Amino acid sequence: MSQAEKDRLRKEMREVREEAAARDPDAAEKLADVFPMKLFERYGPVVSYYLPIGDELSPEPLMTRLRYAGARTALPRLEADGGMTFRAWEAGDVLVDGPFGLKEPSKDAEILLPSLVLVPALAFDALGNRLGYGKGHYDRALANLREHGRAFACAIGYKAQMLDALPAEPHDQPLDWAATEQGSVPLFMMRASAEQRV
Repeated sequence: MSQAEKDRLRKEMREVREEAAARDPDAAEKLADVFPMKLFERYGPVVSYYLPIGDELSPEPLMTRLRYAGARTALPRLEADGGMTFRAWEAGDVLVDGPFGLKEPSKDAEILLPSLVLVPALAFDALGNRLGYGKGHYDRALANLREHGRAFACAIGYKAQMLDALPAEPHDQPLDWAATEQGSVPLFMMRASAEQRV
C-alpha cells in the first residue's frame, strides 16, 4: 500500500471512529465492563495506557478498575531522541505538555517496562496488524519492550475500527489482542491459526 493510500485510509478511519464515538457515548464504560480481567491477571501488574485525544476510545474507566485490582500504571512519554518510554503515573501526578498536543509524565518520572500495553489505534485487523498515526512510536517502543521480556499488546478501539485486513510492514509490531466496547478478540490465536493454514 502506497503512502497516499495509507493516508486516505487514516482519514477514512478517523471518520469511522468519530461516527462510532457519536453513536455510543457510554462506550468507555462498556469497555471497562467487558474487558477480560484474565489479561491483567496473566500479563500484569504493570500496565501502560494512554490519555485519549479527541474521539479515541478512552481506557480511563478501565484503568480505574485495573488500579483497584492492583495495577501499577504508566503512560507513554516521547523523548528528545524521538523514542518513546513508559513512565510511572498515577491519578493526581503531574503531567506536562508534550509534542502533538499530548500530555505526558515528566522527565523525572520513573521509567517502567510494562508487561501489558494498551495501545490506541485508528484500525486493527484479525491478524494483529494495526494502523496508527504513521510515526512508528508504538512499534519501536514495543520492539524494545519485547527485547527485554514479555510485552502483551492490546489494541483499544471501537468495534467499527476492526477491518478484515490491513497492510503490514516488516517493522510493524503485531498486536496480541483487541478490546472494544462490544467485547474482545484474541488476535494471537487467529494469527497462529492463519499461519498453520499456509
